[in-house]
Amino acid sequence: MDRSDHILIVDDDAEIRTLLGRYLEKNGLRVGAVADGRAMWQALERSQFDLIVLDLMLPGEDGLTLCRTLRTRSDIPVIMLTARGEETDRIVGLEMGADDYLPKPFSARELLARIKVILRRSRSLPQNLRPEEEREIRFGDWTLDTVQRHLVSPTGVITPIGGAEYRLLRIFLAHPNRVLNRDQLVEMTQGKEADALDRSIDVQVSRLRRRLGDGPREPSLIKTVRGEGYVLSVPVAKAAA
Repeated sequence: MDRSDHILIVDDDAEIRTLLGRYLEKNGLRVGAVADGRAMWQALERSQFDLIVLDLMLPGEDGLTLCRTLRTRSDIPVIMLTARGEETDRIVGLEMGADDYLPKPFSARELLARIKVILRRSRSLPQNLRPEEEREIRFGDWTLDTVQRHLVSPTGVITPIGGAEYRLLRIFLAHPNRVLNRDQLVEMTQGKEADALDRSIDVQVSRLRRRLGDGPREPSLIKTVRGEGYVLSVPVAKAAA
């Protein structure tokens, strides 16, 4: 991690904000802390952050709603905190665009470890994800604008795409008509030091399919190859920036 890494904690529990803030600062991070979504948006307007630690249960807009809205505006990584540890909550959080999910109670040390993984992940993306060499990438009837980071549907509807969905789509577009297994997708989207326990690729593929209107039973764009992985099964054409 770089000492300039700036973390925003969004939690309505003042004690948690204070304890986490002190621990992260002790370990070389700059920290901002707010109690709700409104204050989060204000903080994001004032300062640049490298990662957000976002509580699920907040007064006003909850963490899921905030994460979903954030994903339409930014690719900033999000670790979601919750007092509920059920698998369905974790899946919903990932589907809303969270990069990781940590149930309460948790140790500050574990949170720091996850922050390190995600920050390394964002800085160790494969070369085909940075810098952007193509302004537009067409696949099937869809177009990805890599500068504005939005999708254009076959009917011309523009939809922002960011975070894990964007990274995953770029990987498929860089390897069309090639079967990629889950381990390859984890490594290529999250870097060589990805958490070995992170098995969220299936959730991310499902979310990306929904974004593309690609039915899960008979997908026409991203197909499942039983026992092997996934494949983008349409031609890809690139236009230079």
